Amino acid sequence: MTTRPSPDQRPAAAPPRDGAPRLDASLREMRWWDIAPVLELERELFPEDAWSPGMFWSELAHARGPYATRRYLVAELEAPPHRGGRLVGYGGLAAVDGTGDIQTIATAREMWGTGLGARLLTELLGAATDFECHEVLLEVRVDNVRAQRLYERFGFEPIGFRRGYYQPGNVDALVMRRTTQTSSEAPSVQGT
Repeated sequence: MTTRPSPDQRPAAAPPRDGAPRLDASLREMRWWDIAPVLELERELFPEDAWSPGMFWSELAHARGPYATRRYLVAELEAPPHRGGRLVGYGGLAAVDGTGDIQTIATAREMWGTGLGARLLTELLGAATDFECHEVLLEVRVDNVRAQRLYERFGFEPIGFRRGYYQPGNVDALVMRRTTQTSSEAPSVQGT
């Protein structure tokens, strides 16, 4: 795997397209001590089908070391010195045999429209590149049009449905895929 600069070493993301104010959230690797605040946000956003603590523990168990196959991030609002930040987003990617799978991605409601979801997705797609994935898959609720639009902006295309995927609400999932472009397929850049 190649090493990429950490989020704090990269230039700041462009302002959100809808003109919403940018709140200063930093991205970092999710660690075990983040599970409790992530679960709070998970239950708030997905009350019917929230992940269990064991699911997050299992994913994080595969996120470190030389044989890591996962990348999990949290977004944390900057706080006054020595007070710790507040988690306002998270996301995770699994990679197996050249295929990445966005396992989860979410932002707190007050962060909707700030570009934070796009920043998390950008980082996860970067991790897919690091894992040498040739495609990335995800599932999204068929009724979550806002998220579908985000994924489409990043080149994901619908490829099918998983009936009754989200339980207990029995909501279908739209399966989307993004393939890695080869240099011959990449869009050309005209001018400078």
